[in-house]
Formats: sequence, C-alpha cells, structure tokens
Amino acid sequence: MKYVVTAQEMRRYDANTVEKIGIPAMVLMERAALALLEAVRRHGKALEKRGICPERRTALVLAGTGNNGGDGLALARLLCEEGFETEVWTVGEQEKATPQWKAQWEILQHYPAEMVTKPKSREYTVVIDALLGLGLSRELSGAYKKAALAHKKIQGYRIAVDLPSGVDADTGKIWGSALQADETVTFGFCKRGLLLYPGCLWAGKVTVADIGISQAAFYGETPGMFSLDEPAGKLFPPREAAGHKGTFGKVLLLAGSANMAGAAILAARAAYRSGAGMVKVITARENRVILQETVPEALLGAYEELEESLAWADVAALGPGFGTGKEVCACLEKVISCGEKPLLLDADGLNLLAAHPAYQEELARQAAGGRTLILTPHVGELSRLSGEKTEIVRERLWESGQALAGRLHAVVAAKDAKSFVCAEGRPLCLNQSGNSGMATAGSGDVLTGILAGFLAQGEEPFRAVCAGVRLHGLLGDQVSRRKGEHACMAGDLVEELERMHFFD
Repeated sequence: MKYVVTAQEMRRYDANTVEKIGIPAMVLMERAALALLEAVRRHGKALEKRGICPERRTALVLAGTGNNGGDGLALARLLCEEGFETEVWTVGEQEKATPQWKAQWEILQHYPAEMVTKPKSREYTVVIDALLGLGLSRELSGAYKKAALAHKKIQGYRIAVDLPSGVDADTGKIWGSALQADETVTFGFCKRGLLLYPGCLWAGKVTVADIGISQAAFYGETPGMFSLDEPAGKLFPPREAAGHKGTFGKVLLLAGSANMAGAAILAARAAYRSGAGMVKVITARENRVILQETVPEALLGAYEELEESLAWADVAALGPGFGTGKEVCACLEKVISCGEKPLLLDADGLNLLAAHPAYQEELARQAAGGRTLILTPHVGELSRLSGEKTEIVRERLWESGQALAGRLHAVVAAKDAKSFVCAEGRPLCLNQSGNSGMATAGSGDVLTGILAGFLAQGEEPFRAVCAGVRLHGLLGDQVSRRKGEHACMAGDLVEELERMHFFD
C-alpha cells in the first residue's frame, strides 16, 4: 500500500518532520536535491546505452522563490559539481523568498552557475522545473506565465521538482497552462495530482523519493487516500489447504436477459477463476443451453427458485446484462427482501436502484444494520444514482463515490479511467492499474465476477473491492502488453486470470 497525499497533508507532514521530529529543513532540501541528481544521472546512463554522448552537458534550472525553487538551486550547485554548464533562471521577488531559498542562493554564488533572465539556448541536456511545486492555487500569470511559455519552446529532458508547475496537486487540474515533464521526482509521498487526469499526462514518469519525511510525521493524521501496489498473486484471498468447494464460497449470479448470455458467461467464469467454489446462474431460459456449453461448471437456477437459491448462496450479484423489465425488478425486490446475504449490484441492478428510491432506502437500512452492500457504478450510473450531472460526477468522482457510500452505507467502486473505492470511515483507494483497452463491452461483467468470487471466499468487503479492482486492471495491463490496447476484449481478461497466479 502506498499513501497518496494532498498539498495540505504534505505541508503538515513536512512541518511535523522539521518542527516535531527535528530534521532541519535544509537537510530535507539537500536530500531532495540529491534525489533529483539521481534522476539526472539515470537519464545520462540511458543516453549512454543508446550511444548518445553529448560533448557538452548543459542544464537549465527554472526556479521560483519558494522551497520548491530552493530545491532547484541546491540541484544547480550539484550539477555544477557534476560538470554541467548550468544556467539558473529565477522567477519571482527574491525579497519575499523563503529563508531556505535565500540560504541556497547565497551558497550557489560560490559555484560557476550562470544567472540568466531567459534561456540562452534552445536545447539543454536537462531542463529542471522548480518553479512552483505545491504552491499553485490559480492560473499562471505575469512572469510565471512568461517562463512557462518559454519552457515549452526548449528541448531537453524535462524533470519536474515535486510537481509540474501548473498542475493542481489535489485534483490534477491544469491551471491554464502547465509545464510538461518527462519525469517528476516527488518527495515523501505521491501527490494526488500526479495520478489523476489530466495532471498525470503532464507528469511523465513519477519517481517518489525518500528524503526523510516518513509515516512518523503523521502523528495520528493519516492521509485520506492510498493506492494498492501489491502484485497480482498477493491480491487473491488465501486458500485453505484442506478446503473443499463449499469452503471457497457459493456465488449466486443473476445476469443475462433473453438471448443475451454474454454478460452472464463472463461474470460466471470470472467468479470461478477468482477462486469461488460454486457458482449458480439465474438467467433467462433462452440462455441456458449456451451457458451449459460455455460454463459447464456452473449450476443453473430459475426465477421461481430465487428464494431457495438465496438461502444456498454466500453472496448474490445482480445486474450484468440482466435488463430492467418487470421480471428482473421482481428479482431485485426478492433479493432485497431476503435482506441478509452480501449483495453486489452492477449495471442493470444499479439502473433499477436509481429508478426506485424505495429500494435505496431499504438497502441503506439493511446496510446500516450490517448487510454487506457493494455497488460498482461507472460515471453514468453514478450520475443517475446521485442525481448530479455526468460532467460534475466525472470531475469529482471520488466525492460522488464517497457521498453514495455514506448515504447507502455501501462499499462503492466508482469506475472511470481512474477508479476509486469508497466506504464510510475508510480512506479512499485510488486504483492505478488498467488502461484504455479495458473500455470494451463486458469488462465490467468480469469485474463483477471477480468481486463476487472474492466476497464468497470471505474476504473483508472493502479489501475485496480494493483488491478486485486492482486485479481487474492488472489483467487489462497484461492483455494489452501481449495484444495491444486496441485488441483487448473482455474474454481476454478472464483468460488472463488463469495466468495471474503465477506472475509473482
């Protein structure tokens, strides 16, 4: 697990490190500069491997007058020691600079860095963006905007210090204009804006450097967001060596409208591949033959047997390709009225839920009383459930997901290019796996199967959804590596589950 922080959280941890733990700010700044120097060295080694050995190594350091700029000044000194012909372009009023910045400026006067008021060249070996970092809260203007425009015209390997200037640290929003980076070296903990769209598109490769700001600086105030980084094999629930098919859980899947069996097949196969011991599918009669042929391991049930099937199951999942007709609505009512077993709603299940406020009220009451409720809405479904416009939901997806999780006492997987897992009283989980190849029909049905399989095996609900969403994305990443993002299909994700256990 890796923490992902806001600008406010990072400032608090920075201050705690200096004021409570006692590590001087100048020490942190020196360590930041050393981490940046390592990035410069890695780039140099990469050039050497490609047979590129420039006769002159040149560097431009664009520095503001805050501590981010102070990191840049410290790096400029180190670059001089490494033999770089170094130019330093400062932007801002030096009289208002931080004490650490002023100290680094005085030190730098003893080194052969050239102070400039604009770039002297069109091309450098490295270009360092130490303009603003976390200190941005409005669009670039004046000298900062001028510097940003000049930066865009310069060629060279671009390294951003902590955060590309112009990117909002909390949301990834671009404040009018931003400085594109090939690599961002960020300190202590990763900033949210480096992982969210569109900021992640400007950050390039993100390197999180340890400069001495650690979890010891939390003092009980942990970040509100984290991201799983576990490999695929570690995401599956543990297996009992002496277990049997009943031990590993029974999934009841309500999916597939007449002659639309694909969603049911994908979800059932994914539930089995993720470790469920038994899967029963309740689907339209027209789908039964093809289900028996494609997933012979699955049991088949009828609408009339729903109450008995619910008593049999350890978890129920309703929605993939199920439709929203009267018969399906009656199934959802029955699943709600039984009111005990963990319930996962996706796709048409969510559409029915959005259309019936009374269902939402009853499920919220049950979930408050201890029933496990999992919802997996994409942006459009979350918009219908929340009553907010789609563009608003997409812009602040985690807030909409958190609001829904709180209102219904559910675990909510709010799905988009960057997905969030939300639950009451829990930090947000930001998923970083996955790619555009997964934007294909049936992909969500595979996720439903994975989550149902994890829940059936007794995995704690929030952990099950966090792990399942990450695993789902890793499947897509692996398929895309082999076939390309354009060629990815939902069935490929299920097939990849066969191999995922062995990747570690």
